Amino acid sequence: MTAIQQLISNLSVCFALKDLGPLHFSLSVQVTHLPNCGLHLSQQKYITELLHRTKMDATKPLPTPMKTNLHLKKDASSAMHDPSLFRSIVGALQYMLITRPKLSYVVNKVCQYMHSPQDHHWKAVKRILRYLAGTRTHGLIIQQCSSPTIRAFSDADWGGDANNRKSTMGYCVFYGRNIIVWSSHKQ
Repeated sequence: MTAIQQLISNLSVCFALKDLGPLHFSLSVQVTHLPNCGLHLSQQKYITELLHRTKMDATKPLPTPMKTNLHLKKDASSAMHDPSLFRSIVGALQYMLITRPKLSYVVNKVCQYMHSPQDHHWKAVKRILRYLAGTRTHGLIIQQCSSPTIRAFSDADWGGDANNRKSTMGYCVFYGRNIIVWSSHKQ
């Protein structure tokens, strides 16, 4: 605590600042301090606002964000009547990846159709929203590391995109039990 107070006083010499105490909320991320000196980062309020914006406040939750073996295609249904809504919601889902790395793959899939969204793409987005409705309090837990080891995992689907036969790959890196880097993208 002495070092923190010293840093704050040194910074206040050069900058106008105020110590607001422990962090509880920042950039739509809710921070809960855990008893074991860890942090739980969630976006519960952001999810609630997103569901309200899409008029899915009272939607029935689903256990998974995507159907197994769902293959989204470029021209499989009619064009969506409001593509700006699709783009706005998918952009908001990208912001959800701050605390929900598990959604990287499914959000990556729907992002590939932002230029020309169709009705079946919107159904996939609504399924993600229904999953979020049931998992609002889920988030990222950051804990102190007793054994600081770095582990990395990766996977790819070989030519899994039905439109252009490109692969989608993903990876994640852990420092101890804390996920520190994650990504999913088309190759």
